[in-house]
Amino acid sequence: MNEMPTLSEPNATPGSAVKTVPQAADQPAGRAPTLLEQLQKPMSIAVIVLAVLLAAQSWSTSKQIRNLREEVAKRLQKGDVSNAETGVLARNVQDGTKELQIKVGALENRQSETQSQQLALEQLYNDLSKNRDEWALTEIEQVLSTASQQLQLAGNVPGALIALQNADRSLSRSDKPQFITIRRAIGRDMEKLKALPSVDSTGVALRLDAVIAQIDALPMLSDETPALPAAPEKPGKAKAKSGAKPVHDASGKLVGPPAPEPLLQTVRDGFNTWSGDMWADVRQLIRIRRVDTPEALMLSPTQAYFLRENVKLRLLNARMALLSRNETAFRNDLIAAQDALAKYFDTRTKSTQTAQALLRQVQGSNLAIDMPTLSDSLTAVRNYKAKS
Repeated sequence: MNEMPTLSEPNATPGSAVKTVPQAADQPAGRAPTLLEQLQKPMSIAVIVLAVLLAAQSWSTSKQIRNLREEVAKRLQKGDVSNAETGVLARNVQDGTKELQIKVGALENRQSETQSQQLALEQLYNDLSKNRDEWALTEIEQVLSTASQQLQLAGNVPGALIALQNADRSLSRSDKPQFITIRRAIGRDMEKLKALPSVDSTGVALRLDAVIAQIDALPMLSDETPALPAAPEKPGKAKAKSGAKPVHDASGKLVGPPAPEPLLQTVRDGFNTWSGDMWADVRQLIRIRRVDTPEALMLSPTQAYFLRENVKLRLLNARMALLSRNETAFRNDLIAAQDALAKYFDTRTKSTQTAQALLRQVQGSNLAIDMPTLSDSLTAVRNYKAKS
């Protein structure tokens, strides 16, 4: 194959060496270009255009790939965030599920307990419905037994009456003729309690409270203060008591001023006034009084304080004995309090006399009342339970 001739560079300098293809010796200088030479230039242009297109395609493809990578990275990042949120939600759902399971377990346990309680209540209701009369009689027996104990220990007559009335009301709800015997016994016990003499325990307790409140203010023999001296007479009254008399006429009218007193009478009146004042002062210095218990005058303030407290404790014990119907303790405490008032307190004062009068009234109350028992009602209930 023949070598193709190369064209010289158009921009070549004159001195540069240009490699040329040797031409054939038989080729003429002004020969026209061949077909191959004509096709060589468009092909070069096409190659260049193709190369440009390939470069543009490659650049566009690389750009798309880069954009695709960025978009994929963003989507992956969003996916990671979404996965993290989904994990948190899943953990929350798991925690909520665990709590719900715990609550459901607790509800199931409560339901089982409720069912067991319901079964127990149904069984109890069946037992009660079968033995309702026996249960009612047992309750009435307990109430009557408690009322009888309160009646014997504390003398609580109103409480025993209320218990009997409640028992009779409970039996009246049932129309069974077997309960008539029990109701008759309850009626007899109620009549016995209503026939008892009433004791004003409230009034006696109020009197004791009044005396207790006055103990701190009652004067004692050891702290009595002397009486104040008498006030001296005024000069006008002394002149009125003197022996000078005014002069009157036959009709009884005053004629003139009274006659002047003699000097001896004036001296006598002055001496009497002075001696009277002196004797009043001496009487205040020395006082004579009869005291049956001399040790009452020797009490110190501390001993006086404890004595008052002891008297108040005696009266409080008497009040408690009154409420418990303990007549022996009631009388003993009242006697001890009265002895203390008469021995250590000033009985000449009005307040002490009032306290003593109140204690005498309290001591006159009669607590010795024989309380009846509720044996008839209890016996009737127990006999009916034994027969049934």
